[in-house]
Amino acid sequence: MHNAVVTPEGDRMRWVELPGQEPPRVYVHGLGASAPAYFTQVAVHPLLAGHRSLLIDLLGHGISDRPTGFDYTLESHADALAAALTSASVRGAELIAHSMGGSVAIVLAARHPHLVSRLVLVDANLDPLRPLRGTGGSSDIASYTEREFLAGGWKEFRERAGAHWWATMRLTGRTALHRSAVHLVRGTDPTMRELLLGLRIPRSHLLPGADGPPPGAGELTAAGVPVVAVPDCGHNIMLDNPEAFASATAAALAH
Repeated sequence: MHNAVVTPEGDRMRWVELPGQEPPRVYVHGLGASAPAYFTQVAVHPLLAGHRSLLIDLLGHGISDRPTGFDYTLESHADALAAALTSASVRGAELIAHSMGGSVAIVLAARHPHLVSRLVLVDANLDPLRPLRGTGGSSDIASYTEREFLAGGWKEFRERAGAHWWATMRLTGRTALHRSAVHLVRGTDPTMRELLLGLRIPRSHLLPGADGPPPGAGELTAAGVPVVAVPDCGHNIMLDNPEAFASATAAALAH
């Protein structure tokens, strides 16, 4: 396990690293998740193995520190990730990033372009959402005030999230979980979609095939961002169908 100090207060991000050739690959998880838990199986798949790979946990999540003084905006997550990658002597990385991690990866590429050479987004959040109680996702968490969530709202949400997500969400700091969800739902200005369209590196977006074409798919395709439908999976593509995920990701990395 590797680590790096990423804030002035001394907070550390940690990651599992697999040795291999350059360019490095960085796997970034979603809200309430952990990169080693979500990506290890596919990172060592024959179609993806052989590159130096960092399975990194965002601040507040997994094996990384969980400070309560951090604001957990997408920009702050991206800057903390940049500090960790810089400490690891990473430049020009290929990022494979899921859900909220995809949003963070887009912001990272926009703010720290020397660190990112390619993006493979995995059902990433591209647009702001409306906080909505009972949905069982980030918009559900964001429907609580921070005080409500910390006082017991997290227990209500735990029941809606389900045992699978809770397996890694329980490792996430509750303040980190709430603030990350609030800022994910709020999005960025310009939006994550607008930032993605403006990037000049190879980008791809993997989505569950059962969901059908997403809003704005034509605009993404026209801007050189292939939208790839992956069969037989839900939101957690890498866990639901690792073979198809590895195949689609390998093709995206060769794009």
